[in-house]
Amino acid sequence: MAWLSLQPVTSAFLHFGLVTFVLFLHGLQVDAGLTGDSTSSVQNSSCSGSFDCKEGVILPIWYPENPSLGDKIARVIVYFVALIYMFLGVSIIADRFMASIEVITSQEKEITIKKPNGETTTTTIRIWNETVSNLTLMALGSSAPEILLSLIEVCGHGFIAGDLGPSTIVGSAAFNMFIIIAICVYVIPDGETRKIKHLRVFFVTAAWSIFAYIWLYMILAVFSPGVVQVWEGLLTLFFFPLCVLLAWIADRRLLFYKYMHKKYRTDKHRGIIIESEGDHPKGIEMDGKMMNSHFLDGNLVTVEGKEVDESRKEMIRILKDLKQKHPEKDLDQLVEMANYYALSHQQKSRAFYRIQATRMMTGAGNILKKHAAEQAKKSTSLHEVRPDEPEEFISKIYFDPCSYQCLENCGAVLLTVVRKGGDVSKTIYVDYKTEDGSANAGADYEFTEGTVVLKSGETQKEFSVGIIDDDIFEEDEHFFVRLSNIRVVDSEEPPELSNSPYPKAILASPCVATVTILDDDHAGIFTFECDVIHVSESIGVMEVKVLRTSGARGTVIVPFRTVEGTAKGGGEDFEDTYGELEFKNDETVKTVRVKIVDEEEYERQENFFIALGEPKWMERGISDVAERKLTVEEEEAKRIAEMGKPILGEHPKLEVIIEESYEFKSTVDKLIKKTNLALVVGTHSWRDQFMEAITVSAAGDEDEDESGEERLPSCFDYVMHFLTVFWKVLFACVPPTEYCNGWACFVVSILIIGMLTAVIGDLASHFGCTIGLKDSVTAVIFVAFGTSVPDTFASKAAAIQDMYADASISNVTG
Repeated sequence: MAWLSLQPVTSAFLHFGLVTFVLFLHGLQVDAGLTGDSTSSVQNSSCSGSFDCKEGVILPIWYPENPSLGDKIARVIVYFVALIYMFLGVSIIADRFMASIEVITSQEKEITIKKPNGETTTTTIRIWNETVSNLTLMALGSSAPEILLSLIEVCGHGFIAGDLGPSTIVGSAAFNMFIIIAICVYVIPDGETRKIKHLRVFFVTAAWSIFAYIWLYMILAVFSPGVVQVWEGLLTLFFFPLCVLLAWIADRRLLFYKYMHKKYRTDKHRGIIIESEGDHPKGIEMDGKMMNSHFLDGNLVTVEGKEVDESRKEMIRILKDLKQKHPEKDLDQLVEMANYYALSHQQKSRAFYRIQATRMMTGAGNILKKHAAEQAKKSTSLHEVRPDEPEEFISKIYFDPCSYQCLENCGAVLLTVVRKGGDVSKTIYVDYKTEDGSANAGADYEFTEGTVVLKSGETQKEFSVGIIDDDIFEEDEHFFVRLSNIRVVDSEEPPELSNSPYPKAILASPCVATVTILDDDHAGIFTFECDVIHVSESIGVMEVKVLRTSGARGTVIVPFRTVEGTAKGGGEDFEDTYGELEFKNDETVKTVRVKIVDEEEYERQENFFIALGEPKWMERGISDVAERKLTVEEEEAKRIAEMGKPILGEHPKLEVIIEESYEFKSTVDKLIKKTNLALVVGTHSWRDQFMEAITVSAAGDEDEDESGEERLPSCFDYVMHFLTVFWKVLFACVPPTEYCNGWACFVVSILIIGMLTAVIGDLASHFGCTIGLKDSVTAVIFVAFGTSVPDTFASKAAAIQDMYADASISNVTG
């Protein structure tokens, strides 16, 4: 691929030199002819001009006016080299100018999108419409030298039209139409095609392009020959916003576009009716938008909402593909790879391709690879292992765990107090005391208070609270144990309260423990903790607790099974699960495990259910009683047995709602923000700009160097950097694009382009008169070529990398 990148530039400069040499010889012949018969030669030569060079807008005439042959050759070489050098300078400042345009047109705003279920979500979209930005700022950026050259020439010569400016515009348009389009067709890889995505916009701009030439002919040759009237100029100026307006209408499908023939189709996955126009060829989107779309319940789907949804789908697809290709990579590495892949393969603006072409041509390197390397360095620095913080000097005292469960026949429950941090050699005293909850002291548990002593070197200590057993069926009850009055001493002496403003130990959360007493006189009530639970699709295997409350006597079997809802089983959304939970005597908790399928969706909300069956008590003589008349004792035993029979509780059926992974969703949102090309081409400080100006980087296409090895700059990169380092350092003084949202860079850059263009106009005029060419011929051949070289490489890159032809032909239609 390297030879393909360098071949156009080498051949272009070779042809440029040959044309110059031929024209110079032509100038010498004209010179010789004029010596014998000046009048005859001038009349017979349509291309040759006067040897009386005119004063330029900035540059004076090079005296003497009639140099010798040797001096003339020297002047031609100086003018030619100066022209090339000025073209390089203009291309570099135009790079800054286009970067500011990219930043300006990438400004975003927040919008609220209404979902089908009535919920609203906030997201960000671009303020500038793509079509409007391409026809206004992008067109100004790529055509600024030609426009300013014409403007400066007219203003500098008393508002009399010159030959240089208009001829440069005509020559540049011809170069774009014939040369650039031919190169774009040639460089497309074999077996591939490029189609126009925004076909309506193309029809509008193409029609206006043809009308523009017809209109110019009318005002210059028909209405007022040789003179442009004020009304003609104002009307011509008015045509431009009218052209932009019609292109925007075509892009958004407004006014008469919405009455064109449509065909309806239904999106089964999202429940949307979409209107489209006929059967379009594969790969072509007639307008890029589905404006007239609405939900089945009447909620409108905006163009912005569809754009955001499409970008999310594309980002999710990239992440999934990279995850399959590189299963060994962690999430952070996949995010960086996805960021670079998305930046490389997304549809790019006209400004980006112009900037990329200029920087690769001048030894500044591939901006996408430089951006990816910078992001990788930042990510590495963020994940560097930092030295541990110095250990705190304060000891924290708390319960661990903070919740305890026990059967009422257990006798006593043990609670643990933990010390963490601080000086372990200190002795710590902390008081504890029980407090009533639904359980009462004296009836359900023994009131207890005392002091826990954590001696030197001890990090935890246990103490017990007595539990009172009875034979009464009752609900589970709880009480609390609270820590208080912490003291620290240096020895075994009785502790004193510390008056130090910096305590050596504090009570940390949780300093209150909850003890739940489970009744043991009943087989138990079986239930889930709640009736609804939300789980992330990335959880893998979800675990749900089945609780046994109000008793834990005997062995009980509880059947369970999954039931489909909007989520489907069989491995589609979750794995079907069924079975039985066996609760042993005094066992109070069991876990049900269900595997969830991760579909890696940005938005997901599907549900299924886990249902418990009737519990079965496995003790004989309770469930089965002979069908005979029972004695009084047997009746009483049966009644007691029925009272202690296991039953289902308040939540026998659990609804499981599968939602999108928050981590995956935030990753997609982060990637969408990071794939803004303004972050790639923009600059944040003058320091960054000067560092970039003096750095040589390797050029190369995005698909090269798959091995991941850093590519070194080539000899061509070093030569071009050496030739342009003066311009790079000079233009590093331009305000960074981050200032004033790019407008500061925009204004300063266009002023500098204007000054350089004035110098180029004078150089081209003096160069032409030195070799005996008219300004119009010089402009068409040399100036138009010099200003169109960056556009040539930009269109070539767009033809190779982009999926569509819009960016390649934008120089012609824009």
